[in-house]
Amino acid sequence: MKLLPAYPNPFNPNVKIPFILNQESIVELYLFNLQGKRVKELLSSQKMIPGDYAINWNGSSFPSGIYFYTIKVDDFFATEKIILLK
Repeated sequence: MKLLPAYPNPFNPNVKIPFILNQESIVELYLFNLQGKRVKELLSSQKMIPGDYAINWNGSSFPSGIYFYTIKVDDFFATEKIILLK
């Protein structure tokens, strides 16, 4: 399992969040604001097969700022930062 840097970053309004799965897993992917509040559920307990993935997110309805995306796969957690500029 590997969480890759989102691109483009900074972005406006679309960003791709890539990750790699090396085994079949249940995947959760969430977006948090700078205060730590979960503001978007991108994947919720979705069973996925091994492969390369990129989840698209459109932030047009969100304010400019710093966001964090967190992925949970089995016992693996990872977080990265993205910046929405309008």
